[in-house]
Amino acid sequence: MRLNTLLDQIDLGSMALPEFQRGYVWNRNQVKGVMDSLYQHHPVGSLLVWITNVENADVRGEGELAPGTVRLLLDGQQRITSLYGIIRGKPPQFFHGNEKAFTGLYFNLEDETFEFYAPVKMKDNPFWVNVTELMTDGLGSYLPKLTDIEEVQNDLNKYVNRLNAIENIKNTDFHVEEVTGDDKTVDMVVDIFNRVNSGGTKLSKGDLALAKICAEWPDARVEMNKHIEEWRDAGYPFFKMDWLLRCVNTIITGEAKFIALKDVNSERFEKGLTKAKKYIDKTLNLVAARLGLDNGWVLGSAYSIPLIVRYLEENKGSFGNHQERDQLLHWYIHTFLWGRYGGSTESMLNQDLAAIEDKDSSLENLIENIRRIRGDLTVHPSDFIGWSRGARFYPLLYMLTRVYNAKDWDTGVELASHTLGHQTDLQLHHIFPKALLYRNDYEKSEVNALANFTFLTQETNVRISDKNPEEYFADFEKKNPGLIASHWIPMDKKLWKVENYIDFLEARRELLAEAANKFLKELYDGSIPEVELQKQLTVASKKQFLGSISDEDEEKLILDTNQWINENGLPEGELEYNLSDDEGNELALLDLAWPDGLQEGLSMPVALLINEGFETLSAANTAGYLYFTDVNSFKNYVSQEILALSDNDVGAS
Repeated sequence: MRLNTLLDQIDLGSMALPEFQRGYVWNRNQVKGVMDSLYQHHPVGSLLVWITNVENADVRGEGELAPGTVRLLLDGQQRITSLYGIIRGKPPQFFHGNEKAFTGLYFNLEDETFEFYAPVKMKDNPFWVNVTELMTDGLGSYLPKLTDIEEVQNDLNKYVNRLNAIENIKNTDFHVEEVTGDDKTVDMVVDIFNRVNSGGTKLSKGDLALAKICAEWPDARVEMNKHIEEWRDAGYPFFKMDWLLRCVNTIITGEAKFIALKDVNSERFEKGLTKAKKYIDKTLNLVAARLGLDNGWVLGSAYSIPLIVRYLEENKGSFGNHQERDQLLHWYIHTFLWGRYGGSTESMLNQDLAAIEDKDSSLENLIENIRRIRGDLTVHPSDFIGWSRGARFYPLLYMLTRVYNAKDWDTGVELASHTLGHQTDLQLHHIFPKALLYRNDYEKSEVNALANFTFLTQETNVRISDKNPEEYFADFEKKNPGLIASHWIPMDKKLWKVENYIDFLEARRELLAEAANKFLKELYDGSIPEVELQKQLTVASKKQFLGSISDEDEEKLILDTNQWINENGLPEGELEYNLSDDEGNELALLDLAWPDGLQEGLSMPVALLINEGFETLSAANTAGYLYFTDVNSFKNYVSQEILALSDNDVGAS
């Protein structure tokens, strides 16, 4: 079947996407790849569709279906969605994802390559053709531009043929396999999908469970996505569909495994979803107000929340009395400190769900489950040896700042969440500036050690900039005595010297561990005073940092890449570059970045982003960065676009 016909069928409502399919996940490299293959007449695989009656079809999106039968796209969603977006200039009606992945694709008439729009490289260059414009406006729109170029006139046919080849992609023949028969159920089709899609991303157990719910209640996914977007807008961008489904499951069935939803009807599921939204909001508000963990970047453990919502369901929507509530929070903190749900999530969650069935000792049982594995629940100074914002104890550091009312060094304002309010976010501050430490030959894990982090208001953080703590500590201590110490800073001035930095870290870890144990004991005992709840999820949160270098292997990979850049005579990139908006608010942390391009003024901003989530990639993309998610692709770009090496040279690098 010709591609144009396939796209027409989507427009007519005779081809759609089944409800159980996940959203669009391709990146720009994959889009370029399929377009290049089609241009070169290389095979791009067949399609698989399920032909079924419209009455039995549960589809994504709100578009109307044609009467009679409909073709539901089982295998080939990413390819067809990308091609639809490029050829039609808009996403299809069933689209859910980031349309920037296929927006702004250009073709170079000279070297026959596809690239996404780069203004420095492509502006006012007629050899760069907007592929979507060519597809929608036709060949005639570009011919006048070409005939005016002197170097084109002698070889016009060559360039016209290349333009025709792009246009003719619309006529590509796709082999379409069909699954037919009235006996085919959603379960059977999903199994076929997973068998055929063995090379791609399989549907999760959550996807399968939700597919069955959607067969009876088609709006289920829409409602769940609405809640997830609401949380995203409130500063919690990392909640996923499977996670919300897990919360609903524990409320309805008291079980962790999704198979428990097998016999749950749509009415029961809808009621469970309503309760889940209510209980999750209540939990997030409590954690924000009581622990100061007021956004998704410091939440600690989203995987503990399914247990908490079940606890609320068992207790008629109440956290119990003052002490019971704080003991539950005590347990919550220990879940992320010791990675309670970091491994076998379902197994651990089932253990904890069983523990709360005994209402008289549910909290003691929960804490005992952690103690049984961990043994000692005491926080030790060595626990703060971790580094980067991805460290397990990073939320604890943020929490201590909030709950113990550490004060801003310049203004003197308390940094507690109930004092600052939800409109004033804290910024991460390196106590010893990174540049100072690197100049003194400290390792990256030492520079970004947790014990070198604290939190301040944006104004104070900017004011300090890269000053030496030996200087600015003395100034702030003179202006506001005692405020430096409120951040668990050792007050021995010898430790403020850069040559004694390692000793400073050790001393501060001691102070942080002491503060953490004190707070945890007070929380368990119920002796922490009440504060007025001011955070509400209806108020949007400013974002904290996205992204970070997660481990030593990733760090080595990035450092080696930076060295390779240097060896090729190009400027080294900035490690963990703070990407900010026009108002100075940090949006993301880019692993390795060249904000002015690898050739200042000649190339666009570039970033290397290893193992980063959608939010970080999206922030970089929105800021106009050309980003790469693997080193080989990045090196190929540098070699071919910046260094202009031959293919043999690229292969040798």
